[in-house]
Amino acid sequence: MNLAKKVISSELEQFEVHFREAVKSRVALLDRIMQYIVKRKGKQLRPMFVLLSARLGGTINDSTYRAASLVELLHTATLVHDDVVDESMERRGFFSINALWKNKIAVLVGDYLLSKGLLLSLNNKDHEVLRILSEAVRLMSEGELLQIEKSRNLNLSEAVYYEIINGKTASLLASACAAGASTTFTDPADIETMRLFGEKVGMAFQIKDDLFDYSSKNIGKPTGNDIKEKKLTLPLIYILNNCPPSLKKQIIYIVKNQNTQKDKVAFVIEQVEALGGIDYATKKMFTYRDEALELLYRFPTSPIRDALEELVRYTTDREY
Repeated sequence: MNLAKKVISSELEQFEVHFREAVKSRVALLDRIMQYIVKRKGKQLRPMFVLLSARLGGTINDSTYRAASLVELLHTATLVHDDVVDESMERRGFFSINALWKNKIAVLVGDYLLSKGLLLSLNNKDHEVLRILSEAVRLMSEGELLQIEKSRNLNLSEAVYYEIINGKTASLLASACAAGASTTFTDPADIETMRLFGEKVGMAFQIKDDLFDYSSKNIGKPTGNDIKEKKLTLPLIYILNNCPPSLKKQIIYIVKNQNTQKDKVAFVIEQVEALGGIDYATKKMFTYRDEALELLYRFPTSPIRDALEELVRYTTDREY
């Protein structure tokens, strides 16, 4: 992400100022939690997509910074709530909010972040940005609930899987690019192109995340966490739809009833690799990546376009 950070280095610094201001609270406990969140922020991929999408269309302005802040507020709110839902005690190598302050406070913190984001846009009359990102919140909620519903019977088609990841992951990245573009582009067709671009990148991003569960890089062995949580992702869906009925029955039984037994989980991972699930998912990921780049190439070549291309390639080439 070096080029991306280089071409918008001053804008990223300015965004940091806007974001810190956006999360301030007069309640001491909330302010302490907000400081904890700001210090342990992630790679800021989504704000970078907002800023670069805006720069592709013109000069970054205050509305752009507010859009980037809103995206980061919404993303952080969903992570806080996800950790409660998943009963996760860790986030990015640190204690999660619910681990330190318990579930009740974590849920309220997520609600606070969401409300701060909505007010940030409303108070500044950024109605189009708010409309774009409100749609993302709806799709994210639907995607998560659809995944919960479908994981109960472990009978997931590839089409439903794409619907789930489009909602839970791709919708926010699509909205981030559209929101950024809406602050500088004047042609609605260009804004829609950037929304589709972000959606394709988001799809590739989530498939890459799902592939990590079967990868032995860095950590030395596949984690199998999705199997333990009874989540059907693309590598597993592919082999369930293409393996002999007896093996399908065996794998579904393991995922349903033996998903905490290391040897059983290892067996499923071996079958996914041997029967081409990894290769199939990887090809699909690269297809989405290439479709995103095709959309990006509609715009004239520039350092900004190059930086966006670098970010796209990072989403599929990253090792964590």
